[in-house]
Amino acid sequence: MIKLDLTDLTSADPKVKYGCARNLLTVAKENPAELYPDFTFYAKLLDSENNILKWTAIDVLGYLAKVDEAKQIDKQLEKLFALLDTGNLITAVHAMTALADIALAKPAFQKRITVELLKVAHYKYATVECSNIANGKVILAFGAYFDKLTEREGVLSFVRRQTKNSRNATKKKAEQFLRKYDK
Repeated sequence: MIKLDLTDLTSADPKVKYGCARNLLTVAKENPAELYPDFTFYAKLLDSENNILKWTAIDVLGYLAKVDEAKQIDKQLEKLFALLDTGNLITAVHAMTALADIALAKPAFQKRITVELLKVAHYKYATVECSNIANGKVILAFGAYFDKLTEREGVLSFVRRQTKNSRNATKKKAEQFLRKYDK
């Protein structure tokens, strides 16, 4: 069992701070119920100036969706959607993954999350290559919950367009997705 002291996230020692963040992610993935009582703490970290702590918080919230009986994640969706369009690819990718986790855990939000993920194709990132990477990550996010999705055509249309993506890895993700789901 991993012992967590959340005050370690404010430590001046990077080994302590980031070691705590790494442990936090491990616990969140393996036993999200253990972290759920501190949900508000993680939600506040979404506003952190420290990107690593922000990314950790995004990931933790995605994992906590599985145990969110009090529906606290519902109040964080708009903030997570906004993180898709900050221009920061890494932040956006963490948000995409968390939103896919939420869509899987809370099917009532799948349609809304899908609409927001489809918007990523129009967001500006540092370079065209970053935008191409973002589109590939959206395909992976859709893959996490596509088989549970009822309205699929918008997703399939997006993925079909990505088969012409100039980034080979994104093109391959699109082709693999379509082989699996476009029948």
